[in-house]
Amino acid sequence: MQGKPFIKKIVLGVTASKALLEKAAQAKADTVIVHHGWFWRNEDSCIVNQKYERIAYAIKQELNVFGYHLPLDAHPEWGNNTQLGVVLELQILMQDGKPVSCGEQKLVWLGEPPLGKERLGDFVSHIEEKLGRQVLFIGDKNKRVKKVAWCTGGAQGFFDVAINAGADVFITGEASEQVYHMAQESGVAYIAAGHHATERYGIQALGRAIKQQFPSIEVDYIEIYNPI
Repeated sequence: MQGKPFIKKIVLGVTASKALLEKAAQAKADTVIVHHGWFWRNEDSCIVNQKYERIAYAIKQELNVFGYHLPLDAHPEWGNNTQLGVVLELQILMQDGKPVSCGEQKLVWLGEPPLGKERLGDFVSHIEEKLGRQVLFIGDKNKRVKKVAWCTGGAQGFFDVAINAGADVFITGEASEQVYHMAQESGVAYIAAGHHATERYGIQALGRAIKQQFPSIEVDYIEIYNPI
């Protein structure tokens, strides 16, 4: 969205919420870059209520607003899946120099747990320590993990993809009612570690890449609390 003609300061965040836009304006930013924008598939696209408030505020403050959703999920270097793998110290499976992935738009990635964290109970504790939050876990904590599948955010609909890929555990952000039964019946563990919590790292990696290429631009990530 058109804003100021020159970019001197960028604020990064997970979602283009009103709270983030206000923080960006207070920080005197020219630009906001986010993972979650304002329009979602199958959602009413009329610019009313919260959409109107956000867009009107951004226009009034002359903010340039950029959103990168699925491209940031899947990017092999700065993407959410890659960066969550780095944070959790997963050994990402590679083939021909690219991460091994499957499912719709190749959004489910495959790897192995960190050395010494092969028991599910230890692996869950490791994830909670790295993300700084308690996760929802379904499974047997005494089971051994050889293959991990993950997709950040609201990817509970990809649980069957992880099961079919031979994973011992699937990590994503959220959970739906049916995943409990799928985990119980398949024997594949399920970890819902938070939509926001699993998607903080791609946008930060993108910010570091921007700073490296354009050192004169000030780049700041602002964390807006979200328990989901």
